[in-house]
Amino acid sequence: MASVHESLYFNPMMTNGVVHANVFGIKDWVTPYKISILALLYEMTASKISLPERRRLNKLILPLQQGPDLTLGQFLKTVEECCPQTAYAVKLRLHEIADGEMKDMEYFFSTLPTPFTAFDSEAYKTSVVGLFMRHMILAYNKLSFSQAYKLYKLLQHYYHSHYAKPTDGQMGLMVLIADDSDMDLTSTEDTIGDRMDKEEQDTPLHESELQGDNTESRGPLSQKQAEYFLARQAYLLKNDENKALKPAVLQEELNNMLKFNPDFAEAHYLNYLNSMRVQDIFLSAHSLLHYFDRLILSGNEGKSNGDEGYGRSLRYAALNLASLHCRFGHYQQADLALQEAIRIAQESNDHVCLQHCLSWLYTLERMKGSDSTVLMEDSVKMAAHFCLPYLASLGIQSLVQQGATQGKTAHKLMDALKDTDILHWKHSLSELIEISLTQTTSIWRMYGKSTMALQQAQLLLNMSSLEPVNFGVHQNNTEAFAVALCHLAELHAEQGLFSAASEIFHHLREQFPPHTQHAKLWMLCDLKIQFDKHMNERKYHLAEPLVKAISALDKTEGLYRKAQVLSALNRSTEAYNILQRLQVHSEKTRCTEMIIRVMLSTAELHWESSGFSTALPVLLQALALARQHHLQSLVSETALHLAVTQLMLGVPEQALSVLHEAMEPVLAHGAVIDKGRAMLLAARCQMAVAGFGPNRQGHPGNKHTSTNLLPTRIHLLNIITLSLFMVLVDVQLALLAVGSLNEAAAYFSRLNCKERLRDVHYLQAQLYRSLGQTLESNKSAMLFRLLDQELQSPAPLASMRL
Repeated sequence: MASVHESLYFNPMMTNGVVHANVFGIKDWVTPYKISILALLYEMTASKISLPERRRLNKLILPLQQGPDLTLGQFLKTVEECCPQTAYAVKLRLHEIADGEMKDMEYFFSTLPTPFTAFDSEAYKTSVVGLFMRHMILAYNKLSFSQAYKLYKLLQHYYHSHYAKPTDGQMGLMVLIADDSDMDLTSTEDTIGDRMDKEEQDTPLHESELQGDNTESRGPLSQKQAEYFLARQAYLLKNDENKALKPAVLQEELNNMLKFNPDFAEAHYLNYLNSMRVQDIFLSAHSLLHYFDRLILSGNEGKSNGDEGYGRSLRYAALNLASLHCRFGHYQQADLALQEAIRIAQESNDHVCLQHCLSWLYTLERMKGSDSTVLMEDSVKMAAHFCLPYLASLGIQSLVQQGATQGKTAHKLMDALKDTDILHWKHSLSELIEISLTQTTSIWRMYGKSTMALQQAQLLLNMSSLEPVNFGVHQNNTEAFAVALCHLAELHAEQGLFSAASEIFHHLREQFPPHTQHAKLWMLCDLKIQFDKHMNERKYHLAEPLVKAISALDKTEGLYRKAQVLSALNRSTEAYNILQRLQVHSEKTRCTEMIIRVMLSTAELHWESSGFSTALPVLLQALALARQHHLQSLVSETALHLAVTQLMLGVPEQALSVLHEAMEPVLAHGAVIDKGRAMLLAARCQMAVAGFGPNRQGHPGNKHTSTNLLPTRIHLLNIITLSLFMVLVDVQLALLAVGSLNEAAAYFSRLNCKERLRDVHYLQAQLYRSLGQTLESNKSAMLFRLLDQELQSPAPLASMRL
């Protein structure tokens, strides 16, 4: 029994972090729902259940006691999820009481084993369960006969309403009973005056349904129940928003609470959090201001802290208002609120509040596009001085993020993150540990190291959270988890594993529904993967509608995708204008990755007009910028563009040399489409160097036969030897080209890129014919013909694309 006693059901000190062990206020009611809980406790004691089921039921007891009253259907469903056998036994017990006579209810209370009457009871006398049972039995024993009869009628209605809707007469009876059904612990007399005095002391907030869309009244909600409800919903909004009430339902419940108690400050704060979920600017600001107003008017802080409590609420109210405006992008209003918070904090000499203000100040400057490195460094130093590890770690992480965008080397950034990780584990900062792992994943992705990014993402998802698991939350639904899962989906999609990526998005859709605040992360990621898939398959009619959806989530990304579609549809002028606009915007916001991508797209537009020489300076500038910021994936992609340009300028040897440098990182960390394009380009370069192709200018050895001088015998022998050597070199390059084409075909087949497969089969047929392999040439020609008939579209020039 030692393991059982460690559970919440028996330990009086474990209250789940919500309320104290004394969960009962001045006034409470003996209700049919409370009788159902007593029946559950009775069956748990009387029946034999397994230890795992008992533990699950023990964890369920406290929410059932402290939470709002449930309907019988909801109560039985909740218990059945933990132990079906016990749920059935409770149902039978209630059936015996409700379908019997009043003496059956009296018999149930008389035989109920309690820690005070039964020596073999498993519950402690001072535990939550022990106090609850004592409270209910005392309340029942103090009831008069008329009150006990009314309780019995309420129990009958509570039970039978689960199976059939009550008639109008029953509803009228319930209203009549509810008007005079107060059964409290402080009085044994049923007088109107005493009841009115007690109602003034502790008035219930409202009568409503808190666990779903069912609007059936379940009795009054006490102050403790309201506090439990608010604590539970606030915790779920922070850790698992999907399990919290829907925004509309939660808003309705909070409105009912505030209607009966407008000065309930905690309800205003939860209203503020709920408004943030749906991006309601007006209501969120309104609720936040009302929260601090009610907090000041309540006088709780003033009693404990004197006048300092009033000033503290004011400065933190201004600071929260600044953060709210930052979230919605109102930088001017945020700056004004932040300056007000700084002024009040300086007057009060509150260094902790000033440090929070400094953290928001550099965040605000970074959002506006200014360089906030100096402010970040000052914030980290001051946070360390005042022993604020959370703010110090956030400052370091912000410096790492800014350093990554400014081109800092990877080892410096990783060393900084390692130091913050030590700080996180030392102070058990679980949330910052998750952010650090996600930031490491993003940095490796930015540097083009997909293997390391995959490792860090898996490490985060398999890490046990340090946060206490309450209210049935098994995984923190934070932004860090959403970003890590999006990285995993992109990594799977890059390798052609679209079914696995679809499963990840299905999980994201369940964990982060569309109405949640982090949902746009996976929405944008899903749209980008679909767009790239359609573009690779040359299905532009499917990719074009996705541009508007991407633009709604990210305007910059939407413009870039729009330029890609216009370029693919041969609307070069429109695409060029958009790219120029996008480059100016990216240079202003210092988005290096987008600048390089715009340069590569601009070079592709130059290819379409055969301006290969004009594309060369643009590509060289992009290559220098990518190397400066250590963006390995963009370096490799730029090298592929340079190889295409050099190939078309007539220097295939140089193109092949550049391609060999970029081949290793592409094959190690690149996407499947990049691997296929690299192998196809390598085959084209090898064929050009060997002299195979449609524009073949003769064997390289033939240039020696153009001389008019009569060669000597030794000269002729040297020419013949050189020619044979060149033929062997050409054959070797041709065989390498065959292998490159076969590998490219395998990559494109994985992605179902039929147009690129058509190009591969065309080059294979040409190469096999040049090598004299008629059978293989005919086979490749047949595959080319089949794809050409299936696509029914003219193949674009291979020289005009990568």
